Amino acid sequence: MRLFLTFLGFVLALAPALAHAQQDITIWSCKDKDGRTHVTNLREDTAGKNCKVVQQTRVQVVPAQIQSGKSEARPPAAFPLEDAKARASAKSRQREILEREMAQEEEALGQARKELAEQESVRFGDERNYAKVLERLQKYKDAVEVHEKNIESLRRELVNLNR
Repeated sequence: MRLFLTFLGFVLALAPALAHAQQDITIWSCKDKDGRTHVTNLREDTAGKNCKVVQQTRVQVVPAQIQSGKSEARPPAAFPLEDAKARASAKSRQREILEREMAQEEEALGQARKELAEQESVRFGDERNYAKVLERLQKYKDAVEVHEKNIESLRRELVNLNR
């Protein structure tokens, strides 16, 4: 059955290439002397075998329409929908938001650096190995790095806002 479906898909995929007119496509399922099943669309392959018609279809192939080089979709007459004043207002709001976020991130970065400095100055008794100290400090270093990257990203956005 799997072979039949594979062959059927192959035959149907080739149907457009076979002709530009109407055609009859007949698919036979044949058993040979050994009992093996073969699927074919060629009548000459059915000679001397016990064959049954599995599918017979008429295929109508119509060539695709070639479109002209012109684009049919045109923007509306009132495009763009916002004027220069509205764009400037939106940019100023966006700038205010980015500057507010930048101030919050700089404050958070200052706090994270302060916490890192405090933790670097403290050494607990169970941290005889310096690797344990580094492991404890890593989350504070990660916090500083995250805030630095956020500030860098906000600066890029502010620069791109001027474009």
